[in-house]
Order: sequence, then C-alpha cells, then structure tokens
Amino acid sequence: MSAATVFVARLAGVGVFDPAGERVGKVRDVVTVPRADASPRVVGLVVEARGAGRVFLSIGRVAAIGGGQLIASAVSERRFRQRGGERLLLAEVLGSTVTLRDGTSANLEDLSISERGPGEWEVDELFLRKPKTGPFGKGPTTLAHWGDVQHEPGSEQGTEHLLASLDELAAADAASALLDLPQQRMMEVAEDLPDERLADILEEMSEERQIEILDSLEDDRAADVLDQMEPDDAADLIAQLPTERGETLLALMDPDEAEDVRMLLAFGADTAGGLMTTEPIILASDATVAEALAMVRRHEFAPALAAAVCVTLPPYEAPTGRFLGMVHFQRLLRYPPNERLGTLLDEQIEPVLVSDTAAEVTRQMASYNLVSVPVVDPAGRLVGIVTIDDVLDHVLPADWRSREEAKRG
Repeated sequence: MSAATVFVARLAGVGVFDPAGERVGKVRDVVTVPRADASPRVVGLVVEARGAGRVFLSIGRVAAIGGGQLIASAVSERRFRQRGGERLLLAEVLGSTVTLRDGTSANLEDLSISERGPGEWEVDELFLRKPKTGPFGKGPTTLAHWGDVQHEPGSEQGTEHLLASLDELAAADAASALLDLPQQRMMEVAEDLPDERLADILEEMSEERQIEILDSLEDDRAADVLDQMEPDDAADLIAQLPTERGETLLALMDPDEAEDVRMLLAFGADTAGGLMTTEPIILASDATVAEALAMVRRHEFAPALAAAVCVTLPPYEAPTGRFLGMVHFQRLLRYPPNERLGTLLDEQIEPVLVSDTAAEVTRQMASYNLVSVPVVDPAGRLVGIVTIDDVLDHVLPADWRSREEAKRG
C-alpha cells in the first residue's frame, strides 16, 4: 500500500520494481512544477533504469511507495529531459535557503511529498534547520509548510546534499548525475567535490566533458585532481589539452605522478605502452601469499588490477628490475599464507612489449582469457600493466561516452 507521505531525501536510491516484483531501476530525483496558489505539484520521478539510463516516470504510474521500495505499473523508455519550469527537488531545492514568518532564515534539509488523490502528489512539509544559537552543535530544527515560508530571491542550493548523494554512487553513476545538472550547477558541485572523488568521476566522462570541467578549475586544483587520477587516464586527458596548459599542469603535479604521466605520453596511443597503467601490484619473489592478499585487499586497487600480483627483481616500482612472472588472485587462495610467490608463478603468461600494438595485446588477452597482461621494456623490466578496461576503452568507438551523454539528454 502506498505511503501517504514520503520524505524526498529517503527516496534517493530507492529501488523501482514492476508489479511482478522485478527490479527495473532506482530513484534519482523528484520532478515538480510550481503553482501560484499552492505548493509545487509532483509530476514524476527521474529513474535510473537498467539499460536505458535516466528516464522519466510519470507520478501517475506509481502504484505504491513504502518499505524502502517503489512499485510502478510501467517504466517508460523516454529519456529524461528537464523542461522549462520543472524543478528537481534533490538537485535544485534541497539545501536552499528560505525565510520563516518571523524573519529568520533557515536551511531546507528535507521535504515531504504527500498524496492528495490517485496519482496526485504535492510538496507538503519542509524540514528546516535554523542557524546555530551557540558555538557548539547544530542549529535547531523545525517543520513548516511550503506556504509558510518565503524562498529567498536568488538563493542558491547548497552543495552539501548533492555531495552526499554523489558520494553514495558508483563513479559512473555519479558522472551521470553530475552531467544531468544545469551547466553552472555542475561546475559548482565539481568545484566542491574532494580531489579524489572528482578524479574518479572525471575518468567516467567523455574527453570533451573532462576538458570542460578541468578548464573551470584553477591550475593548482586541476593539478591536484590529475594527481588522483590513474596515470593512463591523466595522460589521455593532458594529451587533449593545449600544449602550454598541459606543461603547466605537469609542472604543478606531484613529481612522481608527473613522471609516470610523461612516460605514458611518450608512447603511441595504439601501443601497449599507450594503453597501460603504471601502478600494478608489485612484490618480490620471497614475499608470501599473506602479503600478496593484504595488497589485493587494499581499496585503492581496481578489481582488474587486484586480479593478479606481478613479481620482479628490485626495485619494486615501475620500471622495476627484471620481470619474473605473475600470480593470479585465484591461485593465491589455493595456497597457505606462508607460501612464497616465487614458487607460484604462472608460466603460461608472457608479457607484452611496450611497442606491441593494441591489436596484439587484445589478441593475447582474448587467447588466454586474461583480465590483465604485464608490459615490459626491451630490457625485460616491468613498466606497467594493461587491464581489460584499458582494452575496452580502446576498442569501443572514441565517442562512446559522448553517445551515452547524448542519450541522457
């Protein structure tokens, strides 16, 4: 049975199901239109639908909301496109400033929508937080109706709620959510995102969008974000910038990170050197299975990088000493913690040369069902690793991310 009242912040990310109980997507926002003599009317929801991106779900198709889920009679295939006059409650309203009848201002932290009749929903109560009255803690909270407050002219929504919602999403979903915001709002939120999070999100965008956001940042901030990106992604992005700005950002980056990026820029885009990342998991041959598993567990390693451990002679940072071999994660699980990695090397895996073509790398990965392949220089030193996502980025059309962004529009 549908709940009569629902708080909007709790709707974010709620699963959307069809009447048969199959999950078809999740809620991303609530779409409203203003009314002169009443609170805004809810016209629908923005739903992240499986295989279709962000679509519009008319409020009339919502059969029930409750128990942490939403049931819809049908979810359309129509891509969501915000129309004039429509407002997104999560993206544009939450976090804004309003004025109470006593003249004091308050921050709108949440608001409820209520069902007035079949398929008829409107904004009801506002959950407000007043300014702090002392040096400690937060300000007092209160509930008010839409008509009891005045929205301050020109007041902008704070980014706190958006940042919190983006933080809960996978990087690809967060990139979609950021790109769905109005242009100015997108830049404001990008400015407030932590360097590491913004780097993760940029890696999921088309090069045009990456450049657009990077151009909006001061050089020092842009360099900090590039430091947090995977070296191969940072190199791809810098390669698209004007030469002068690219050199400026490289000079501002951490020297070690900049060195990796410069090395990648020296290789052709269609070679193993141009595809690889320079930060695989590298250990000595006398390291144990326990040490290797501890490295694999570290959250900063993407799944494809954590699928195998590279074993080399010292030094143990690319370019390393002579490459000895790889040990896959699955094999690590089959041996006791004190087993030495040097005894577990996969002798069937041959590294590729930095000069090998992308086609040769792809064939090797396909032939041996690999998710990653080591890359060595002519002296046999490990310089990087090509993962399956590096290959997919290369074989997909150059504008595949742009096409997805166009579909969302």
